[in-house]
Amino acid sequence: MPVLAANGIETYYEVHGSGSPVLLTAGLGGAGTYWRDQVAPFAEKHTAIVYDQRGTGRSSHVPVASIAELASDALALLDALKIERVHFVGHSTGGAIGQVLALDRPERLRSLVLYATIHRSDPFRRRMWSFRKAVLADMGAKAYAQMTSLVLYPPTWIAANDARLTEEETIAERMLSKPGIMASRIEAILAHDRADELARIGAPTLVLCARDDLMTPAYFSQDIAARIPKAELVLLDSGGHACSKTEAREFNRHVLGFIARHDRGSLLA
Repeated sequence: MPVLAANGIETYYEVHGSGSPVLLTAGLGGAGTYWRDQVAPFAEKHTAIVYDQRGTGRSSHVPVASIAELASDALALLDALKIERVHFVGHSTGGAIGQVLALDRPERLRSLVLYATIHRSDPFRRRMWSFRKAVLADMGAKAYAQMTSLVLYPPTWIAANDARLTEEETIAERMLSKPGIMASRIEAILAHDRADELARIGAPTLVLCARDDLMTPAYFSQDIAARIPKAELVLLDSGGHACSKTEAREFNRHVLGFIARHDRGSLLA
């Protein structure tokens, strides 16, 4: 299994395909397995990179200090792989990581996809995460994984994909960190607030979300897109918080099309 030591931790990663590099960065769960519906289609024309973030999956299970720390981990991975610039695709917490990179290290991004993410917390998000933290602490990883499914996916998709969802919940339960480490990841995303700086983002940006997203309601994406100069906004009619899974074909069409329009000059170092 490819694991590299960088930025004080061990990071599990996978590289698929060849061509201009695309870094796929998951949400709070943090594991590269989230992108199972993207790896093969993206690898047809690109070098698709997935990885497990600090505190998750097969990487070092250590606490997270901030979203900026997770962004520095991503940069350390790219440096170790000798990749100078990437198309960055970030889901939820991954989208917050992308905002930090776009603001603090803009020379490393060819384009930016902010998928079902936030730029600051609000009372809704604090209520949601207070509840999820309590479920994990009081009821354990299995209940947390099952509850996560109920807020990630639309009811119709859950009803039609019971076997797949049971498999994914088992994987999520196994990948999940201890409650204290997960709590540090939750606190990091709740503390993230770069909203007033988003007008400085110069990378071509696609903001994508589903209208029925319960975790990061579409009003976050609408405000993010309004703040970033020339950002494109795509709101899928349905798909929930994990529309890259529930509406994979449409998600891939939008994101790969966007990347293709901004691919010139994106090179491996």
